[in-house]
Amino acid sequence: MNIDEYVKLDGLALGKLVRKGDVTAADLAACAQQVIAALNPHINAVIETYTDRGAPPQPTGPFAGVPFLVKDVGVAPAGARRECGSRIGEGATATHDCALLDRFRTAGFQIIGRTTAPEMAFNVTTENLLHGPTRNPWDLSRSPGGSSGGAAAAVAAGMVPVAEANDGGGSIRIPASCCGVFGLKPGRGRVSAAPDAWEYLNGLSAAHVVSRSVRDSAAALDAIQGPEPGDPYIIAPPTRSYLNEVARPPEPLRIALMTTPWNGGKVDADCIRAAIEAADLCETLGHRVEEDAPALGVDWPGFVEANARIWCTNIARMVDALAIETGRQISPDTLEATTLACYEYGKRLSAGELLGALDICNMVSRSVGDFFTRHDMLLTPTLPLPPQPLGTYDANQGGLDALGWTSRLFEASPFTPIFNVTGQPAMSVPLAMSRHGLPLGVQFAARMNREDLLFRLAGQLEQATPWAMRYPPRMG
Repeated sequence: MNIDEYVKLDGLALGKLVRKGDVTAADLAACAQQVIAALNPHINAVIETYTDRGAPPQPTGPFAGVPFLVKDVGVAPAGARRECGSRIGEGATATHDCALLDRFRTAGFQIIGRTTAPEMAFNVTTENLLHGPTRNPWDLSRSPGGSSGGAAAAVAAGMVPVAEANDGGGSIRIPASCCGVFGLKPGRGRVSAAPDAWEYLNGLSAAHVVSRSVRDSAAALDAIQGPEPGDPYIIAPPTRSYLNEVARPPEPLRIALMTTPWNGGKVDADCIRAAIEAADLCETLGHRVEEDAPALGVDWPGFVEANARIWCTNIARMVDALAIETGRQISPDTLEATTLACYEYGKRLSAGELLGALDICNMVSRSVGDFFTRHDMLLTPTLPLPPQPLGTYDANQGGLDALGWTSRLFEASPFTPIFNVTGQPAMSVPLAMSRHGLPLGVQFAARMNREDLLFRLAGQLEQATPWAMRYPPRMG
């Protein structure tokens, strides 16, 4: 298989070739390594590649032998590095495999390397002092988004067709939008965090993938969904394979269009246009669209502060664990300025303050949940701005406390974190381009347990506006 063939096929197509015996897993790994070697010096999406963690000799599953990258703040094979994008975590390694990693392997993925992430995954870009900035394949001066920016950039560049990602405030959807790929955040409880005993961000975070095609995302969720014994959240199982849903156009949907974010901030004209054009396309496909928006149930500053409390208590725990493992001191020499501020804030918070934050999350969930009794989906721009220049969201800048930094991040991504709080599934679909040739995603959110509707609509949109063969200029 040559490189041109490799980069133009999605994961399911590559897996089918391996199962038929037309190519081998080693052939695919060689192609992936060749693309990484050629493009990573420009993009800096991949921290390291593995040579000893490949697929079994006769891989099976829908993604048989398909090269796959894991995120630095995500899953990692036992014994492999997981540094959380931080100098304090440099050299830290995973002590065990997890259920999610086992499920990826069972699906046939061969894990060939690790992608970049911002420090502790708390940024809307992927830049850190440990590994440097990751660049957007569409414009090397621009951010790929975050925190799964390395994963999205790698998929957009054709290094792999699918990569692991996770989302605690938009970290699948934001980079998917910036890099022109597909990203769906599953509902709370859809993917297990076992065997780890702690909830990821008190339930805000969900794990999945970013991909070029909708069907790869659906097949991946088929492979990784479902509970493990003792999970804190249990969600109703799907009635059909998500992959099968992609080919089933939905019945006419009630879609609400919202282009003004809850914070009242400005939205770039291109981003508004992308959402309106998506709404027009949905109407053409037979869906009913009307302008409407859910009430948040709390004021925006209170919403931001609640998220800051949850994020910062979790960051403090992560930092303490890494400091113990690596033996490093917690200081400006090992943490970026905003991370250190978040760590100190998280250590000061009381149990009562954290419980108050969780109460606010419940209030938001009640209010937004009521809205979804009248609508099947909410359509918004994924982001209020096109991909921004690198350095715009510098996590090492001084003068910002934890609340100030959280406010800045939420101003940059006001449409996405609501659905981490409510736990609802939401996706970014790469339907548009800016006037400067940069990708723009459009977000759709559904009520709890309706990933199936999202995949059905995404499949319909993909047929109407194919994006899978739209490559960054560097890929030709």
